[in-house]
Amino acid sequence: MSVPSITEISQYLTFTLEDEVFALDISKVREVLDFTTVAKVPRTPEFMLGVINLRGSVVPVVDMRLKFNLRGTQRSVNTCIIIVEIDIDGESTILGALVDSVQEVMDMDPDQIEPRPRIGTRLDIKFIRGMGKKDGQFIIILDIDKVFSAAELAAVGEMGEEAPQAATG
Repeated sequence: MSVPSITEISQYLTFTLEDEVFALDISKVREVLDFTTVAKVPRTPEFMLGVINLRGSVVPVVDMRLKFNLRGTQRSVNTCIIIVEIDIDGESTILGALVDSVQEVMDMDPDQIEPRPRIGTRLDIKFIRGMGKKDGQFIIILDIDKVFSAAELAAVGEMGEEAPQAATG
């Protein structure tokens, strides 16, 4: 059984959070940065670390571990920020996702991808696009556009608009 909307070979950037491997459609990834100083922005959710200056643009950064209710990221030499482009109500927004490490860019055939698991009706897992399989290991394929709620994305958009002095000053 293949996953709807995944009908041809696709490329994914894989990354780790704790001991789990996740993947993002490479078309959503702009670049990968080494960890850099993040300017805190007051009164934001815990998973929103703050903002960075990316070539003169203010980019909000979220800790993906905290977003997924894991322990906060322990910075290491492998910690990095994946710059992604997400869709908010038809508008493109740039966001930094703090992850433990980036693994590789890999191709996956539709037959390597299972539908997202059914885990009852109380858990919202719409942000999982599917479950990839490679070398006997599951890879959780994320739909980055659905990882954040509309309210969270609105807050992220406001961070980018209201905090230029925090990131550049």
